[in-house]
Amino acid sequence: MRAQLRMNRPSTIALATALLATAAAVAGSPAAAATRVERARQLVPDELIVKRDGQSAPRTRELPEGVDVRDAVAALRRDPAVAYAAPNFIATASIAEGPVPNDPGTLTGLPGVPGGWVSKQWNFLPWEGPGTPLLPTSPGGIDAIGAWQNLQAVKRPGARGVTVAVLDTGIAYRAFGSRFRRSPDFTAGQFVKGHDFVDDSGLPLDRNGHGTHIAGTIAEKTNNGIGLTGLAYRAKLMPVRVLDRLGRGRADDIAEGIRFAADHDADIINMSFNFGCAKKVPSVAEAIRYSVHRGAVVVASVGNLGSESCVSPPATIPGVIGVGGTTEGGCIGNYSLAGKEVDLIAPGGGEAASSCPSVLISPIFQVTFRGGKERRFGEPPDYVGTSMAAAHVSGLAALVLVSGLIDRTKKGGSIPAQVTARLKKTARTLGLPPLIEGAGLIDAARATDPECQAACFSHRG
Repeated sequence: MRAQLRMNRPSTIALATALLATAAAVAGSPAAAATRVERARQLVPDELIVKRDGQSAPRTRELPEGVDVRDAVAALRRDPAVAYAAPNFIATASIAEGPVPNDPGTLTGLPGVPGGWVSKQWNFLPWEGPGTPLLPTSPGGIDAIGAWQNLQAVKRPGARGVTVAVLDTGIAYRAFGSRFRRSPDFTAGQFVKGHDFVDDSGLPLDRNGHGTHIAGTIAEKTNNGIGLTGLAYRAKLMPVRVLDRLGRGRADDIAEGIRFAADHDADIINMSFNFGCAKKVPSVAEAIRYSVHRGAVVVASVGNLGSESCVSPPATIPGVIGVGGTTEGGCIGNYSLAGKEVDLIAPGGGEAASSCPSVLISPIFQVTFRGGKERRFGEPPDYVGTSMAAAHVSGLAALVLVSGLIDRTKKGGSIPAQVTARLKKTARTLGLPPLIEGAGLIDAARATDPECQAACFSHRG
């Protein structure tokens, strides 16, 4: 089906005579031409996504020469036979420039040194308690250790049996030729079949590093004496490449990627990218509704100040858990956007908003490319943003799914609704308005604690 869609693209839309006349007049204006150049940075020029009544799926269409995308959309929306028409918008990655595991905290460190990861992964540390030299506390931590212990106690460690689809720039999940090799902190057995919707390939290999980093936070191997740790370290990962090497992705590819993940039984779909502020992407919204109806928990970053100016889709789409970012000091990040669509906040690293006095500014560390090379891996110090925050929520959602606290026999949207409610009720407030922190900062230990019920919910840090 995908090959056929690619072969059929681009196909020409037969637009109404009035639309062509209007577009021809607009095309003759130098000012209008300049506007279209600026707009093209946020959408695929000369294309739109159209779904007509009775069609099972939308189609990507090429416009005749001289027809402006927005003029075409406006005309098609007046056609009662058209369910929706929208530009093929471009999304960009949301990055703002038992026992303690033995992961040493570096790829070149000595294996088996307890607590090596602790010096870098403040985000996984407990946020309260006395702390110890091997396991200190961190004001911005989510207490992954407590969650791991909770799941160990019920014999469901690491979210075994859950599949998380990572819609991103791909993942360094396997070797291929002389150019690509698998990230050393992943194993081949933790991946299920994915797809590359950018190059229409069965090999969704990362060309950027962003997707590998996101996948690491969700499910990098733990207690293996290599590198760092992941939250849901026994979950399966589904690599779905919808963003190119520059971290940019088309709405049609993203919508297909969401449907692919849902159709291949992904329990969670992580989307650490955003479209422009207030953009309408009906094909993506429709795909999200489809995936939620199939029982998938859908998580997305809310976007970063500087890249976006408001909380942006897919985080604004109903059914999606929108995630803002926090810092090592337990503050809201100075990049994290505010709005009613912020459901939760989670570690994104970086600098705090000016209202918070903390000077702790560590990034989120995971194993990914260093130096822009697909064969060289390290733990680069420049990953900060709501992209990283969304990955924490997806990893925790996987742990909650296997905790025994969710009724997974119920079908449809009940499962994602239960997970969302659990994450919100067990979050801790940073004392910020709901438009900034949503329900609060996720707490992995409380979210997976069977004793944390109604009384626990009322205690919010």
